[in-house]
Amino acid sequence: MELNFILSVVDRPAAEKMASIYHELDLPLVLVFLGRGTATQEHLDIYGLSASEKAVVASVADGDKTAQLIKNAKRKLFIDIPGNGVMMAVPVKSVGGGRTMAYLTNNTVPGGSAPEHSYDHELILAIFNQSYIDDVMDAARSAGASGGTVLHAKGSGAKYAEKFFGVSLANEKEVVIIAAKSSKKAGIMKAIMEKAGTDTPAGAIVFSLPISSAAGLREFDPS
Repeated sequence: MELNFILSVVDRPAAEKMASIYHELDLPLVLVFLGRGTATQEHLDIYGLSASEKAVVASVADGDKTAQLIKNAKRKLFIDIPGNGVMMAVPVKSVGGGRTMAYLTNNTVPGGSAPEHSYDHELILAIFNQSYIDDVMDAARSAGASGGTVLHAKGSGAKYAEKFFGVSLANEKEVVIIAAKSSKKAGIMKAIMEKAGTDTPAGAIVFSLPISSAAGLREFDPS
């Protein structure tokens, strides 16, 4: 069975309506995170937008519900129009046990195998020390990223990791998510690691995930 982790990034006033679109499909687990945008004023001016606080709405859905969720969000929130948000489906590779699978799929019996995908976009995640968002985003933009969404987090980890990286994993952290074309992904990640990586005060750790389907990515990547 195909399963996806669906992330929607919208302005905070639209979060409740986006969450209701998720609930309409009887998805068993819907999460809402608070964040803020990182778009430059120049990028905002292109679309006539203003900076705003963001919310990330997330859940797990099978392939059919993923398609329906994106379709409903386009119809009700015009999610595919720049300025109204973005949606990304990240494939779930494995699930922790039969009960978890039953919970996430409402007891649907899995059948067949997951389809092959070619991923045109990828989701880059950078986790770094608080107050270094400008360093990370300046690096990302230098390699072609046009924006992202930053979330606040609390870091924790093993002592050996702290010694290895030379940064404290117990400090306040920020996480930025950047949707980018696959062709730009390596360059963006390399730029972040070179200018804000583990050997800098930012201490950024970066990895990427494939996006199997999406809507509204023109806001992130207008080229």
